[in-house]
Amino acid sequence: MRSVAIFRDRFHAGRYLAGQLRGYAGGNTVVLALPRGGVPVAYEVARSLGAPLDVFVVRKLGVPGHEELAMGAIAPGGVRVLNDEVVRTLGLGPSDIEAVTRREERELERRERQYRDGGAPVDVRAKTVIVVDDGLATGSSMRAAVAALDRRKAEKVVVAVPVAPAEACESLREVAGDVVCAATPEPFWAVGAWYEDFRQTEDDEVRALLAQARSEREEARP
Repeated sequence: MRSVAIFRDRFHAGRYLAGQLRGYAGGNTVVLALPRGGVPVAYEVARSLGAPLDVFVVRKLGVPGHEELAMGAIAPGGVRVLNDEVVRTLGLGPSDIEAVTRREERELERRERQYRDGGAPVDVRAKTVIVVDDGLATGSSMRAAVAALDRRKAEKVVVAVPVAPAEACESLREVAGDVVCAATPEPFWAVGAWYEDFRQTEDDEVRALLAQARSEREEARP
């Protein structure tokens, strides 16, 4: 039984992850967090790299009746990525998938409005985009994010997480420009198993960290 966590909390994980992303510091990089848990991690990454921070809302598509199991994910711009193996194994039909997709699309739109307070998203065209979450399990949400950012003409999409199973990291190399997984412990168990403090990140904290990141960048400008 594991006795020692790798990270104290998401902020600690973000500082650790930032150390492996120093090569991306510069004027053409933006950092996007997958809310909610990815925001504290990404806040530390963006601050370390001197890059703007924004959210990129991606919603998991949970299997009806077993919502913790992902059958796919959606991202802005109508992107949907399905886990064909889960869909096939559980015999999920088009009506099952569409019902969950419509519900999660409404929640995605609500969160985008709420987190940005009506502001426009960061423009990713011709930018190096580092997409940050607090960890990976299957990678479905991150795959949807990468696909959506490719559609938005990002120059390079970098997947960055503090902890993940090695196979999830390798699978994402098929679609992302770079994948940085700071730790790939085996056996993996679950993302939260590697944090001492893995309490849920609340919406108010997301908004506060985004506002703080904007304020710090304004103060840093000459």
